[in-house]
Amino acid sequence: MGKLDNKVALVSGGARGMGAAHAWEIVAQGGAVVIGDVLDEEGIALAEEIGTQARYIHLDVTSESDWAAAVALAVGAFGRLNVLVNNAGICTMGSIESFTLDDWNRIISINLTGQFLGIRAATPALTEAAPASIINISSTAGMEGISGLHGYAASKFAIRGLTRCIAIELADRKIRANTICPGTIATPMNEGLDVSGFNPMNRKADPKEVSKLVVFLASDDSSFISGSDIIIDGGELAGHGPLSSR
Repeated sequence: MGKLDNKVALVSGGARGMGAAHAWEIVAQGGAVVIGDVLDEEGIALAEEIGTQARYIHLDVTSESDWAAAVALAVGAFGRLNVLVNNAGICTMGSIESFTLDDWNRIISINLTGQFLGIRAATPALTEAAPASIINISSTAGMEGISGLHGYAASKFAIRGLTRCIAIELADRKIRANTICPGTIATPMNEGLDVSGFNPMNRKADPKEVSKLVVFLASDDSSFISGSDIIIDGGELAGHGPLSSR
């Protein structure tokens, strides 16, 4: 028996990195998954590799029609939609003077508006299949400021607020909503990033470590957890190390 037997999940940004790890683990735990992404070649290959319990669809998270098609595929292929994992996101950086309005609008559109559109599109199907779970991926940058990450941090802070609103509004439909706040994860987006001393464990997390948490929040094991921010960061936000003496 798997933790996600008979559950169907839709994962945005699922073609590689954390999203791909989530897709693998969902199926390993007995579930089925629809992988949505704009990386079509990688997404198609991943779905074929996972097997019959996976489907791929092109999903630009800023597109209402793409979201509608992704939800329809989940219901059409597997009969229901129990879990939405809003994983898609980008990270751009620059000084406040060099960060353009186009830069700002693009990151907010993908990281924040994309999650809003996914929740709105999926809610009817999640209601029909309840109990259901919405899992929004934020970041430790959604809990602390980081110089140069103005748009990224703003979007990730906002995701936490959106999640709490949804958790309250949809509770009577038996839909839970939670936010995962990962620290630095070993994904293509973080390739080459030096994290020496960035957290007490002095390492990046394997994406599979986050996927275990996704499975927990998607499963009935977390049936009384909603509106929460779950941190998985190797102790990054716990505090600072000892002060050096002069």
